[in-house]
Amino acid sequence: MKGLHTHVTITPDETLTLEELIAVARRSSKVELHERTKAVVEKSRESVEKMLAEGRIVYGITTGFGSFYNKTIDPDETHELQRNLIESHAVGVGNPLPEDVVRAMMLLRVKSLSQGYSGIRLSTLEKLLEMLNKNVTPVVPEKGSLGASGDLCPLSHMILPLLGKGEAYYGGELLDGKTAMARAKIETIELEAKEGLALNNGTQCMTAIGALAVYDALNLLETAELSAALSLEALNGRIDAFDEQIHELRRQSGQKVSAAKMRENTAGSTFLYDLNTEMKYSRVQDAYALRCVAQVHGASRDAIEYVTGIIEREMNAVTDNPLIVRDRAISGGNFHGQPVALAMDFLGIALAELANISERRLERMVNMDLSNGLTPYLTDAGKGGLHSGFMLVQYAAAALVSENKVLAHPASVDSISSSNNQEDHVSMGTIAARKAAQILENVLQVIAMELLTAAQAIDLRRKGVERGGLEIKELPKWQDGANLPTALGAATEKVYKKIREKVPAMMEDRVIAPDINKVAAMIKQRLLFVHDY
Repeated sequence: MKGLHTHVTITPDETLTLEELIAVARRSSKVELHERTKAVVEKSRESVEKMLAEGRIVYGITTGFGSFYNKTIDPDETHELQRNLIESHAVGVGNPLPEDVVRAMMLLRVKSLSQGYSGIRLSTLEKLLEMLNKNVTPVVPEKGSLGASGDLCPLSHMILPLLGKGEAYYGGELLDGKTAMARAKIETIELEAKEGLALNNGTQCMTAIGALAVYDALNLLETAELSAALSLEALNGRIDAFDEQIHELRRQSGQKVSAAKMRENTAGSTFLYDLNTEMKYSRVQDAYALRCVAQVHGASRDAIEYVTGIIEREMNAVTDNPLIVRDRAISGGNFHGQPVALAMDFLGIALAELANISERRLERMVNMDLSNGLTPYLTDAGKGGLHSGFMLVQYAAAALVSENKVLAHPASVDSISSSNNQEDHVSMGTIAARKAAQILENVLQVIAMELLTAAQAIDLRRKGVERGGLEIKELPKWQDGANLPTALGAATEKVYKKIREKVPAMMEDRVIAPDINKVAAMIKQRLLFVHDY
């Protein structure tokens, strides 16, 4: 990934990148508005003031909202109209969204409003930015959005502290919104015409969850290919399945990249069979979980890259309603979350497949009938029975994979009418995004389990441990007098050593959950990368 961003400038006509979003959401990088941004925001606000002065009937400015679009509002009630919109729409339930998601929401709302089509006052936009820079993070419940008209409910919760309402985190404490703003020395505001609708009408919640998910998915994909490479070595697999020419013949770009990663990760390994080694196999091909890594991972790679493109465009989109264009307020549907909903469902499916095939590789390593000579459940020689080894690691991985199969059912195929049938098709985009994020977490845990299992198998291979007296049906055979394989690929050796720095080999049973957590944390912190991605 690109270098770290310590400062982000919002301009009306330049792209906000995924790396910049991560810097703000997770590393509290500061954000400022470019002078050009201030100019277009002020010009857009002038258009709104002109409409008010001329007494035009404009949705959400001089009318009610949703099915109340035909109810005209007295100009003297403007403040109450906008305040009521935010307060009445803050109906979220469930656990609070993570703070990095809420910070990403705030940044994306600033980006959307800064492009000069929303009619918000510059002073209001700057207050939202001040909250972000001073680390006042609103409490936003995770549930309550239909994904059209955008994320009305979560965005309303996000705005409440700006009005001295709701709750927010500040200085490590959970406070009521008014107190949090006072401690951060930020003045609360009263909303003017159009501002409530500008602030809570858009796709920033689903997009924030999606942006963090695709960033983490790209990291996890690279880790999954390192994990697959280590498992291939642990099972004495065949590297010829990743020959460059056969993958060129398929013409799928992700598959070609994944095959190249497998060759790169295992380069120099003596654990693998290839056409140039002295190892002689009666097994002429590997099972699909090994042989088809490039085809399966490559398809997920293509899907993740596609979803990343959707999310990056949505990060820079203007998604509220109505939009101020050529001194006109045009009611459209840019708030509809369908692009993100479909993409998030696709992301969840693509990630679930990484866990599906990972668990099958893990199963082969702990199954003495499939492991090419390893001990049952990777116990030390002669200790199986007294010790259960990695038996339950496979159970846990299977449970997560099965949960993902339920979560991968698409949310976007559903719709339910709301607002007296005025909003009669909704996207469920935020539900799709939340499900994809949960799938991502499950997949990360499965990959951590596979890495631990593969490292254990490598330790047993290097010790020359076989099945502890059980009948050996098939083992790889080297020339007489040749040493057992000891050299992993240059990349997989680095990964193996990093794991062993945190987690020792398990030659006697112990509680394994902390080991899984340690490896999962290493994945999240990107500590297992051995290439510059």
